Amino acid sequence: MNTEPVKDSKDIKAPVKGEMIDITTVNDETFAQKILGEGVAFIPEDGTVCAPCDGIVEMLAETGHAFAVTRDDELNMLVHIGIDTVAMNGEGFTALVKQGAHVKAGDPVIRADLAKIREKGYDTTVMLIVTEGEQAFRSYGHVACGEKIQA
Repeated sequence: MNTEPVKDSKDIKAPVKGEMIDITTVNDETFAQKILGEGVAFIPEDGTVCAPCDGIVEMLAETGHAFAVTRDDELNMLVHIGIDTVAMNGEGFTALVKQGAHVKAGDPVIRADLAKIREKGYDTTVMLIVTEGEQAFRSYGHVACGEKIQA
């Protein structure tokens, strides 16, 4: 008998390994005030940034600092790496997939050089925004890339 839990394709997963924190505490008012949508933030331990769900990479910023994935049910999730890192013009960010690619939750999408981001004076906090609807996230704490974070 198989005792493994059934994986729900609607699960939202952590895009990085690190500490999951309340998004209202980040140093960017757009994210902290949830202007773009409900979300959660992470203090990353490494630079591997993964897909938060199964879906299509609908947007991949030329600068590599952000991407969006849309699930089959059309729920859209934005992953934004760092605060004001768009100003780095792509330095320190490497795209591992192309826009339009189909990804699975936990697949690496961007490699971010966290040391370079810090060296340039930017905050490395990673934000995950669910652009529509209400989401309930589990309690904060340490997560692994690809770990379920919904309540």
